[in-house]
Amino acid sequence: MEGYLQRDWQCRIKRYVQFLEISDNPELIEQYRKWHSEEYNWKEVRYGIRAVGILEMEIYIIGNRLVMIVDAPEDFCWEEAMKKLATLPRQAEWEAFVSKFQGCDADARSDEKWQPMERMFRLY
Repeated sequence: MEGYLQRDWQCRIKRYVQFLEISDNPELIEQYRKWHSEEYNWKEVRYGIRAVGILEMEIYIIGNRLVMIVDAPEDFCWEEAMKKLATLPRQAEWEAFVSKFQGCDADARSDEKWQPMERMFRLY
């Protein structure tokens, strides 16, 4: 694993950590990885994530379990941002597309799939 520098946003940041289980089918997991890669991701979805105010987003995987880490400005409102995101170009199409990997309703928005996690430990 390579190290990297965190970007200094020069503002206070809120972090959201969420969990999702996807299909336990190795072929579907490989496809899911592919569609989240730099080469195959949908640019409109990336632009939409930025357009609603998300500064950084990472998704980690082990087996069929995903953890998503989202950093946003302190005044960011998750609920409002997810409502706006759902209306942006290709977002609904993307959610329907990835639902086959996620085992959920094709009409479900991102915030209806990912489950928020509670921080129980901090060391800074």
